[in-house]
Amino acid sequence: MQQLTSADEELRRAASDVLVRAHDARQHRVAAAARGTSGAIYTGLSLSTARVNVCAEPSAIANARIAGEDAVETIVAVGLDPADVPIVINPCGVCRELVPNFGTSIRVIVSDGGEVGVVTSADLLPIPWVRARSYD
Repeated sequence: MQQLTSADEELRRAASDVLVRAHDARQHRVAAAARGTSGAIYTGLSLSTARVNVCAEPSAIANARIAGEDAVETIVAVGLDPADVPIVINPCGVCRELVPNFGTSIRVIVSDGGEVGVVTSADLLPIPWVRARSYD
Protein backbone atom coordinates (compact mmCIF):
# COMPACT_ATOMS: atom_id res chain seq x y z
CA MET A 1 0.00 0.00 0.00
CA GLN A 2 1.35 3.41 -0.96
CA GLN A 3 1.49 6.41 1.36
CA LEU A 4 -1.00 9.27 0.92
CA THR A 5 0.22 12.35 -0.93
CA SER A 6 -0.88 15.91 -0.12
CA ALA A 7 -3.25 15.67 -3.10
CA ASP A 8 -4.74 12.49 -1.56
CA GLU A 9 -5.24 14.30 1.75
CA GLU A 10 -6.99 17.13 -0.11
CA LEU A 11 -9.31 14.58 -1.73
CA ARG A 12 -10.08 12.96 1.63
CA ARG A 13 -10.88 16.40 3.11
CA ALA A 14 -13.21 17.19 0.20
CA ALA A 15 -15.19 13.98 0.80
CA SER A 16 -15.21 14.56 4.56
CA ASP A 17 -16.50 18.13 4.15
CA VAL A 18 -19.40 16.91 2.00
CA LEU A 19 -20.27 14.17 4.49
CA VAL A 20 -20.22 16.45 7.51
CA ARG A 21 -22.35 19.02 5.68
CA ALA A 22 -24.91 16.61 4.21
CA HIS A 23 -24.95 13.62 6.56
CA ASP A 24 -28.37 12.17 7.25
CA ALA A 25 -28.31 8.63 8.66
CA ARG A 26 -31.48 7.78 6.72
CA GLN A 27 -30.43 9.16 3.34
CA HIS A 28 -26.74 10.10 3.09
CA ARG A 29 -24.24 8.04 5.08
CA VAL A 30 -21.23 8.05 2.75
CA ALA A 31 -19.53 10.74 0.66
CA ALA A 32 -16.87 10.31 -1.99
CA ALA A 33 -14.44 12.50 -3.86
CA ALA A 34 -12.80 11.74 -7.18
CA ARG A 35 -9.94 13.59 -8.84
CA GLY A 36 -10.20 13.72 -12.60
CA THR A 37 -7.18 13.57 -14.87
CA SER A 38 -7.46 17.37 -15.18
CA GLY A 39 -6.78 17.66 -11.45
CA ALA A 40 -10.29 18.88 -10.60
CA ILE A 41 -12.14 17.31 -7.66
CA TYR A 42 -15.71 16.01 -7.95
CA THR A 43 -17.75 14.93 -4.95
CA GLY A 44 -20.58 12.47 -4.59
CA LEU A 45 -23.03 11.41 -1.93
CA SER A 46 -24.74 8.11 -1.21
CA LEU A 47 -28.51 8.06 -1.64
CA SER A 48 -30.70 5.72 0.38
CA THR A 49 -34.36 4.88 0.71
CA ALA A 50 -36.09 1.91 2.28
CA ARG A 51 -35.65 -0.04 -1.00
CA VAL A 52 -32.76 1.50 -2.92
CA ASN A 53 -29.16 2.41 -2.13
CA VAL A 54 -26.82 4.22 -4.50
CA CYS A 55 -23.18 4.42 -3.45
CA ALA A 56 -21.26 7.69 -3.25
CA GLU A 57 -18.47 6.60 -5.59
CA PRO A 58 -20.68 6.34 -8.73
CA SER A 59 -22.15 9.74 -7.83
CA ALA A 60 -18.67 11.31 -7.77
CA ILE A 61 -17.67 9.55 -11.00
CA ALA A 62 -20.88 10.71 -12.68
CA ASN A 63 -20.15 14.30 -11.66
CA ALA A 64 -16.65 13.99 -13.15
CA ARG A 65 -18.01 12.62 -16.42
CA ILE A 66 -20.73 15.29 -16.59
CA ALA A 67 -17.98 17.92 -16.24
CA GLY A 68 -16.13 16.39 -19.20
CA GLU A 69 -13.41 14.36 -17.49
CA ASP A 70 -12.11 11.53 -19.62
CA ALA A 71 -11.07 9.47 -16.61
CA VAL A 72 -10.72 9.44 -12.86
CA GLU A 73 -7.22 9.40 -11.36
CA THR A 74 -7.95 8.88 -7.62
CA ILE A 75 -11.08 8.20 -5.57
CA VAL A 76 -11.93 7.96 -1.87
CA ALA A 77 -15.08 7.26 0.15
CA VAL A 78 -15.66 8.30 3.75
CA GLY A 79 -18.20 7.43 6.42
CA LEU A 80 -18.58 8.48 10.03
CA ASP A 81 -17.09 6.59 12.96
CA PRO A 82 -19.09 6.19 16.23
CA ALA A 83 -17.87 9.66 17.35
CA ASP A 84 -19.14 11.22 14.07
CA VAL A 85 -15.61 11.75 12.75
CA PRO A 86 -15.16 11.07 9.00
CA ILE A 87 -13.02 8.01 8.26
CA VAL A 88 -11.94 6.34 5.04
CA ILE A 89 -14.10 3.36 4.13
CA ASN A 90 -13.42 0.78 1.45
CA PRO A 91 -15.49 0.37 -1.73
CA CYS A 92 -18.25 -2.22 -1.70
CA GLY A 93 -18.20 -5.10 -4.18
CA VAL A 94 -20.30 -3.24 -6.75
CA CYS A 95 -18.00 -0.21 -6.62
CA ARG A 96 -14.91 -2.45 -6.89
CA GLU A 97 -16.39 -3.63 -10.17
CA LEU A 98 -17.56 -0.20 -11.36
CA VAL A 99 -14.58 2.06 -10.52
CA PRO A 100 -12.00 0.46 -12.88
CA ASN A 101 -14.27 1.19 -15.85
CA PHE A 102 -13.51 4.92 -15.54
CA GLY A 103 -9.73 4.80 -15.63
CA THR A 104 -7.27 2.02 -16.29
CA SER A 105 -5.15 2.57 -13.20
CA ILE A 106 -7.32 4.45 -10.72
CA ARG A 107 -5.70 5.01 -7.35
CA VAL A 108 -8.12 4.09 -4.55
CA ILE A 109 -7.64 5.43 -1.03
CA VAL A 110 -8.45 2.61 1.41
CA SER A 111 -8.19 1.66 5.05
CA ASP A 112 -6.53 -1.61 6.02
CA GLY A 113 -7.07 -2.17 9.72
CA GLY A 114 -7.05 1.59 10.32
CA GLU A 115 -3.94 2.19 8.21
CA VAL A 116 -4.93 4.51 5.36
CA GLY A 117 -3.07 4.28 2.07
CA VAL A 118 -3.46 3.93 -1.67
CA VAL A 119 -3.94 0.84 -3.83
CA THR A 120 -4.91 0.44 -7.46
CA SER A 121 -8.38 -0.58 -8.53
CA ALA A 122 -6.84 -3.85 -9.78
CA ASP A 123 -5.71 -4.56 -6.20
CA LEU A 124 -9.34 -4.31 -5.06
CA LEU A 125 -10.67 -6.78 -7.60
CA PRO A 126 -7.75 -8.94 -8.80
CA ILE A 127 -10.02 -11.41 -10.57
CA PRO A 128 -12.75 -9.21 -12.08
CA TRP A 129 -16.17 -10.42 -13.05
CA VAL A 130 -16.66 -10.80 -16.80
CA ARG A 131 -20.05 -10.86 -18.52
CA ALA A 132 -20.80 -14.05 -20.40
CA ARG A 133 -20.94 -13.66 -24.15
CA SER A 134 -24.44 -13.07 -25.47
CA TYR A 135 -25.68 -14.87 -28.54
CA ASP A 136 -27.92 -12.55 -30.52
